[in-house]
This record gives sequence, structure tokens and C-alpha cells, in this order.
Amino acid sequence: MNIESNYKINRKRTGLFILLIVLLLIVVALNLTLGSVRIPLQDILKVLLGQSGVKDSWVFIIRDYRLPKIITAILAGMALSASGLQMQTMFRNPLADPFILGINSGASLGVAIAIMGAGLAGGLFIPAMNFAGDLGLVAAASLGAGVVMGLILLVGKRVNNPTTLLILGLMFGHATSALVSLLIYFSAPEKVKAYSIWSFGSFSGVTWDQLIVLVPVIVFAIALLAFLPKGLNALLLGEDYAKTMGLNVTRLRMLVLISASVLSGAITAFAGPIGFIGVAVPHIARNLFKTSNHKLLIPAVILIGAIVAVAADLIAQMPGSQFVLPINVVTSLFGAPFVVWIVLKRRKGSTSFNV
Repeated sequence: MNIESNYKINRKRTGLFILLIVLLLIVVALNLTLGSVRIPLQDILKVLLGQSGVKDSWVFIIRDYRLPKIITAILAGMALSASGLQMQTMFRNPLADPFILGINSGASLGVAIAIMGAGLAGGLFIPAMNFAGDLGLVAAASLGAGVVMGLILLVGKRVNNPTTLLILGLMFGHATSALVSLLIYFSAPEKVKAYSIWSFGSFSGVTWDQLIVLVPVIVFAIALLAFLPKGLNALLLGEDYAKTMGLNVTRLRMLVLISASVLSGAITAFAGPIGFIGVAVPHIARNLFKTSNHKLLIPAVILIGAIVAVAADLIAQMPGSQFVLPINVVTSLFGAPFVVWIVLKRRKGSTSFNV
């Protein structure tokens, strides 16, 4: 490949990044404008700039409802997509993501224990009550996600077949779901109702106080990705090859475990179990940028994930209607056909990892 070809490819990729940033700004603007109440864009700008002359009810809707909801959606899209990319690379499986491998189920178990087992824990983990409660909820969800992913990694050392590993991940997910059902059976009705509402998935329940906890946690976990591109690229060719390059595979696995568990666990704690974003977005990025280089894929999935999550939230709001769909309904309608396409594509002998 000559210098001119490299220049054209780099120029095209730069253009794609600019296009993604513009698209993110557009879906954010639409999400601020549209909803059960349509607010003109100029009035939104006045509120954001702190100017007067806007209805008090509109100021409340924008500042206390739509802005934190959009920030949560952006964080969720970034986190789940980055987590999915790491796991697809580590397990070398195009269907790996926090949801399919049972990671989200582990996080859900942590939240279930925090919510429905709060009385047994002396009220230590009580969601949406105070800073310590929010931090405890994140810790519980991340710990649950980390335990399941740790078990998968442990089994992965003995199982080389990606399909078998995927099935085992599903079994871990079913096992944790069974434990959640057990907690539901023995819990008080009000706690079961709180957990059920949380399990539908929503970006609108996160407050500014909770974002004070969520933002630094997500930023920390994504910051870990800055140390991973070289190692993740090496893992694409197998662990043996990575070791010949002097890569500390054990250390890399631990960093991925921490990053993916915290990203998945923190979002699951506050927004509920959000499916399919983690599995679909990395494939969109690979096909859009025509590369498997994680130096490009990591920022790409972060941007695309944010766009997909904000767009999904916009659809869930059903602009012009008083009804709001659970976010999982929208992401499932988007992601399920995509997973089917991935499976059919692989049956024809193609793979997303050889671009």
C-alpha cells in the first residue's frame, strides 16, 4: 500500500469521525427538542445559556429531565459498546457482549441483592437515596458482573471452542437469573416492584446527583482503554502470538476484566440491563471503518454507541405521545436482526475479525 493510498484512507476515516460527531449532535438536539412536549430549539439554547424568557415548565423539563437523560444515554452507549468490543476481541467471538455472555445478568444479580437484600445487609445498599447508596449500587453491580466474567475467563482457559464458551456464558446467565428469581420469591412486594421497574431499562431515572457518581466511574473505566489497543490487536492473532510479542496476557485479561465489568456494571446499576448495543455497535464500527485496529475501533465504538443509545432513547420517547417504551424494547428490535445477520454471515465463512 503506497503513501497516496494511506493518505486517502486516513482522510476518509477522518471524515467519518467528523460525520459521527455531527450525527451525535443532531440526535442530541432532536432528543432535547422532541418528546411529549415539543420545545423550540431556540428556547433550548436560551435555557442552556442561562438566558431568561423561557417557560418555567420548559426549563424544568430541559434541565432536570432531558439533559440528565441524554447524558446517561451517551454514557450507556459508550460504556456498553466499549465493553462489547473488549469481550469480542478477548473471546475472539463476534457474539460476545455483556448481555449474551451473562455479564449483565451478574450485574443484575448484584443490583437485586442491593435492592431486595438491603434489609438483610442492614440498609447498606439502598439505591437512589444518597451518595453512599449510589456508590454501593455501582459496586454491587460491578462486582456481580466481575464475578461472572471471571468465571467465564477461568473456564475459557480450558475451553478453546468459542461456541462452547458462548453456551457456557448463557448458562452462567441463566444461573444468576435463577438466583434473582429466588430473591424475588422471598422479598417484600415493594422491593420486587422497585426491581421490576428497574429491569425494564430506562435512561430517564438518573438524576444529577447520581451522575456525579456515574460520570467519573465511566470515565475511569474508559480511560483504561488507552492502555489496551496494542494488546487487543495482538489478541486478535491468538494468545500464543501475543506472548511471543512480550505481552503480559494475564495483566491484559485483568485490565479488560476491570474495564468491562465496571462499564457494564455501572450502567446496569442505574439504567437497567440494556441489551444488544454491546454486540451490534462493534460490528458497525468494523464495517464502517474497514479495520480491526483498536486504535481506531475504540473511539469509533464510543461515538457510534453514543449515537445509537441516544437515537434509541428518542424512539422510546415516542415523540408527540404520552407513552414511553422501555429502552430494551427498542434496542432489541434494533439488535436482534443484527445478531441474526452476524450468525448468517459467519455461516457463509466470513468473519468480522479479518478485515
